[in-house]
Amino acid sequence: MTYTANKNRYESMKYRRTGRSGLLLPEISLGFWHNFGGGDSRESGRATVLAAFDAGITHFDFANNYGPPPGAAERSFGVIFRENLLAHRDEIVIATKAGYEMWEGPYGNGGSKKYLVASLDASLKRLGIDYADIFYHHRPDPDTPLEETMDALAGVVRAGKALYAGISNYPAALSAKAIALLRARGVPCLIHQAKYSMLDRWTERGLLDVLETEGVGCICFSPLAQGLLTGKYLDGAVPSGSRASRGDTLNAAQLTPRLLETLNALNRIAREGGRTLSALAIQWILRDKRNTSVLLGASSAAQLAENLSALSHPPLSEAELERIEDALSGTAPRA
Repeated sequence: MTYTANKNRYESMKYRRTGRSGLLLPEISLGFWHNFGGGDSRESGRATVLAAFDAGITHFDFANNYGPPPGAAERSFGVIFRENLLAHRDEIVIATKAGYEMWEGPYGNGGSKKYLVASLDASLKRLGIDYADIFYHHRPDPDTPLEETMDALAGVVRAGKALYAGISNYPAALSAKAIALLRARGVPCLIHQAKYSMLDRWTERGLLDVLETEGVGCICFSPLAQGLLTGKYLDGAVPSGSRASRGDTLNAAQLTPRLLETLNALNRIAREGGRTLSALAIQWILRDKRNTSVLLGASSAAQLAENLSALSHPPLSEAELERIEDALSGTAPRA
């Protein structure tokens, strides 16, 4: 398949500086957690990746264990990258992570230098690239000294295997320690990847303050709360083929009357502003300039286009933000 990139791809996308670094990331980035596994269509994935790049999405996010099975997402993207995007390598930011279980035995999990270096080497081979733009430790490991983990991150940057180091899922106090340890090793922490949405606001309880003080960016994953903020579940039914129907990352038991009331109140706010619920959720995250990018998964190019519509709307007004807070606190008026 011959691919020619959209010449106007940078005109509609907006970019934000990552903390106090020189790196700009698109306000919407493409993540590969669940939609690029071994059982997914390679051609559908290719269409989504190329549509993303044509829309100005320059940042693609992986982890060693994304699939399923582990490694499949990196391997699938590696084929697409080699066949369609190789000429654009200098325009693309590729990130990957290690920290969760990847292979059997004592060296396939956690935060040891042994595991992290070996995992990055394997990721680079699957992706078909010489270096990662960002390499993250995916989660804290209480059984490994933090100094060792940060040594590993600093070491892969100094070795040229990654351009930047990042952390993910670290609480505020531990983030501050990790950032300080990296700085002492001459390798600043570029970015923190954290779960954040209207339904999960833990980063507001200290983490964003730490990142702002330290000059570290924040990229937000699960912005649509595993599909709850897409509008699929407003009537309480579980669509066939949805995550809730599979029970993998969302359980039908979570669709409580209180949650459905909140989702419908948010949907009314979205519709009155000419938005979809997913667009409202994305814009709400981007209201805070400390959030560098929203990390979205997409199962198709059409789904990606729907989410990209968030960038075409005017910013949320103060009145809309107040109504959103009322909806989230359970004080919104009923329909």
